[in-house]
Amino acid sequence: MNKFIIIIFLFVTTFSFGQRNQDWEKINTLKVAFITEKLSLNTKEAQEFWPVYNEYQKKRNALRKKSHHEIRSKIKDSDALTEKEAKNLLALHIQIEEEEEALDTNFLKNVSTVISAKKTLLLLRSEEEFKRQLMKQYRHNKGGK
Repeated sequence: MNKFIIIIFLFVTTFSFGQRNQDWEKINTLKVAFITEKLSLNTKEAQEFWPVYNEYQKKRNALRKKSHHEIRSKIKDSDALTEKEAKNLLALHIQIEEEEEALDTNFLKNVSTVISAKKTLLLLRSEEEFKRQLMKQYRHNKGGK
């Protein structure tokens, strides 16, 4: 009986995880199309831009996972933390924030050598627009259920 429950749990977990990955893949595909259209990238620009952008996103996601794993999950139990543990957690949070800031700064410097400064600013605006549209769609779908 226990084996059966474990198998069902693994199946449901795998299915849910697979569905989330498909959702993220869909979102990323839409984001790529959105940014490409907004920036009006020519072939040469696109060939140089996307590897730089994808590498940045990979590093950014790694920092987010690190932040979630090492900080946010522990903040939920902040009442149980000692003062020393809280100070260490706060120092780690500050360190990750500084890493994110450095990553963003380096990305903007690097990407502006691949595409123009004007398109770099347009990229920042386009990313925000995409997030807003995504949230709007999420709220619409959530409200419709």
